[in-house]
Amino acid sequence: MTLPLPPGISSAAFKSALEKFGDAIGSQWVFSTDEDVILYRDAYSPLWDDKEERLPSAAVAPETAEQVQAIVRIANEYKIPLYPISTGKNLGYGGSAPTVSGSVIVDLKRMNKIIEVDDKRHFAIVEPGVSYFDLYDYIQQRGLKVWIDSPDPGWGSLVGNSLDRGCGYTYGGYRDHFDSHSGMEVVLPNGELIRTGMGALPGAKTWAEFPHGFGPSVDGLFAQGNFGIVTKMGFHLMPQPDAYMSGMVYVPRREDLIPLVDIINTLEHLGVTGQPRYGSPLQSLMGEKAFRAEVNSRAGLTNDALNKVAKDRNLASWQVELQFYGASGVVEANWASARSKISAAIPGARFEVLQRYEFPLTQAQRDALPHKAAFGVPDLSIFFVGARSKETPEPGDGFMWFSSVIPKSGEAIFEAQKVYRAAAWDIGIEPGISPFSTPSSWYRTFILISGLPISRSDANVNKQSRQLYEKYAQAAAAAGFGEYRAPAIFHSMVSDTYSFNDHALRRFLETMKDTVDPNGIFAPGRGGIWPKRFREQRS
Repeated sequence: MTLPLPPGISSAAFKSALEKFGDAIGSQWVFSTDEDVILYRDAYSPLWDDKEERLPSAAVAPETAEQVQAIVRIANEYKIPLYPISTGKNLGYGGSAPTVSGSVIVDLKRMNKIIEVDDKRHFAIVEPGVSYFDLYDYIQQRGLKVWIDSPDPGWGSLVGNSLDRGCGYTYGGYRDHFDSHSGMEVVLPNGELIRTGMGALPGAKTWAEFPHGFGPSVDGLFAQGNFGIVTKMGFHLMPQPDAYMSGMVYVPRREDLIPLVDIINTLEHLGVTGQPRYGSPLQSLMGEKAFRAEVNSRAGLTNDALNKVAKDRNLASWQVELQFYGASGVVEANWASARSKISAAIPGARFEVLQRYEFPLTQAQRDALPHKAAFGVPDLSIFFVGARSKETPEPGDGFMWFSSVIPKSGEAIFEAQKVYRAAAWDIGIEPGISPFSTPSSWYRTFILISGLPISRSDANVNKQSRQLYEKYAQAAAAAGFGEYRAPAIFHSMVSDTYSFNDHALRRFLETMKDTVDPNGIFAPGRGGIWPKRFREQRS
């Protein structure tokens, strides 16, 4: 495979720029051979081996903020687009590949210092190369009484996951990783270094605690955006609780999901529960060909028919795992309160205690945890989602993720299921979302995620997945469900759906982009924001 040159840059000029990068950070940290650079390819690219696949031209790996500044100044001199990554583990959403082919990857993995962790005031300040595993090990080795909130998988960067608005599994105040950050250090497109929030105060002692500082807050410009390269970031951490308890709630009828979600919303928003994990035991039946065909037919099955299936199979229609953190007596009382409220509203609801722990855990207990991220323990179990099973017999070579934000209600779950299933039928594709699909839960909304298969050997699989992704995005926008995160090749398309007042928000951001990044060197197209120089590429 031949790597592209940066757009508009001659091979001679590019060679000169690479030499200057090497002078600034050490030539051993400038990667320009095909063998090295191809490692930054999107492993789950829906354009695999297509002429339109997004590929970098080279990569540089600085170790300090000062080296990042030097890289940015050289890039401005030659007008070479840069694409920063933290650890490059954003699999399913574009990985480490750039939005514009020929960009130089700025790989921040060597910037892996843990600046500070405080287990009395519950915060950390880290560089972008620090993974969830790194911070967890640091905390464990020092016996600190704080938890991280880890996404799947745990090898990703705290900074990178936060900036792409990733989420985790504990309490609501920590699950939204961008909302739980506090303060940044950022290299701007002109090479200048700034700090945001309280960090802008020299000698600030509350960098990672109070995110706002004085005056306008600009932190959001660096999340899913292209206005700077974040080199340090503060995060709120969760105090280690005394105890943990989880219980499963089972409800018999399909329509029971509506009151179930309403009750649990109240419990969670009062701070009684951590993340609720919804599911449907009926999903296991999708491995039966006859049942799957009936469910995925255009006519589908009515609620009464699905209720009969659940009753005949002695299965609940829905289940939800509730998690409780706190003092020993408190978790017991909160579980009892949840049971009481649900029993009063939903006849036939059943309850089962799943786990009960006192902290700290032994190593054997940590190893045996069924879902480690709920305990602030990072792991890689998410990759079992892509393994072959009765439900997904042909996952191909991975998935890209379609992720839409829907209201936190049972009615919205049912509506979204119908919207996305109809979208698939409209283009003759079997729906990847079933009547039993349940969302992940942020604090105030749901995220309904669908994995679309990727193949390295069958271009038709990728073409069909791209087609379905676009159809889903259009259907989501029409229904008022916006995507919150997307693979890089779809950033402009998703941005197009946020079109209030003739795309007034995007026009505002691009006006700002042209001012602070006149050479258009920072991740052109990321977040759907295109600098003037590349704006004709929006598609």
